Amino acid sequence: MNTKSAWTLKAQEQPLIIAGPCSAETEEQVLATAHQLKDAGVDIFRAGSWKPRTRPGSFEGVGQQGLAWLQRVQQETGLRVATEVANTLHVEQCLQHGIDVLWVGARTTANPFAVQEIADALKGTGIPVLVKNPVNPDINLWLGAIERLEKAGIKQVGAIHRGISPLGKSVYRNNPEWSMPMTLKELRPDLLLINDPSHIAGNRQLLAGIAETALALRMDGLMIETHITPETAWSDADQQITPQTLQELLAKLSGRPLTTDTKAGADLNDMRHSIDYIDEQLIDLLSYRMQVAAEIGHYKAQHNLTVFQENRWAQLLEKHTSLALSKNLNEEFVTQLFDRIHQESVRRQQRVLPLIPARA
Repeated sequence: MNTKSAWTLKAQEQPLIIAGPCSAETEEQVLATAHQLKDAGVDIFRAGSWKPRTRPGSFEGVGQQGLAWLQRVQQETGLRVATEVANTLHVEQCLQHGIDVLWVGARTTANPFAVQEIADALKGTGIPVLVKNPVNPDINLWLGAIERLEKAGIKQVGAIHRGISPLGKSVYRNNPEWSMPMTLKELRPDLLLINDPSHIAGNRQLLAGIAETALALRMDGLMIETHITPETAWSDADQQITPQTLQELLAKLSGRPLTTDTKAGADLNDMRHSIDYIDEQLIDLLSYRMQVAAEIGHYKAQHNLTVFQENRWAQLLEKHTSLALSKNLNEEFVTQLFDRIHQESVRRQQRVLPLIPARA
């Protein structure tokens, strides 16, 4: 059993970077990812051996064999390695395999009994432990989990900000709720505070904006899920990036502190990136709509139907304006918007039906 830490996990001049796949899937995948991350500015290689899933039946991790793969990462790359623990058995197996850093996941943090058992299992060890914030915005629950580990004699305890579960629709998988880590920073300025943009974003398009905001708020580092082939990942495929993309992302991050009020500045930056993401989704939806319009054009051609059908357009316009009013949108704006969309749809269909008048 590993009873002491050979190194110290602490804030440094440059942001601490923890990266690696959401899940350890195969030995080849783990090692290939680690070797590509070795020279990418990564300090600690992460991979989940056990995956807490909402419902049974999905991939729940490879278990203990993943720890042996992490040992090979240590030996072949020299990188420190980290994984998530949720119970005493996980802790015991990680200590037996010489894992360098452990983290407690958001769902486990929400359970004081589970945290206490983990803390008791870690007594007498010097292994660093990072604690993710709970899924609900309870700063005391987060702080309480940290304190349980400290009371067990764990001297190297840090925190990971991974956002909170949204109550309604959100562009994020987990809302950033920047005030929560900032409150923790005020209460415990001595704690290492890491941001997890992967779990906040839920998709790779939003990663850069969240990471930039976190560093601007003077967080000590980032944990970013990285996979050699993200699109084929067995878990959380949408939020993972390649090692090359990670290197490019890190090179672009300025880490400049916000010059305005930090909370207001973070919220503004956050909202701007939300707008960017929503705009991209709008463009994707418009592209898909035009594809469907073209298919309708082909159908009309095959059945000798006119492009423009006045009754159908009147029904759509009435429906859209009624919905717009219920959503507190300006009726004239929505009417003009859909009129332009409709005109483009008619134009697309006229390509298929060039001989049929659009206003027939």
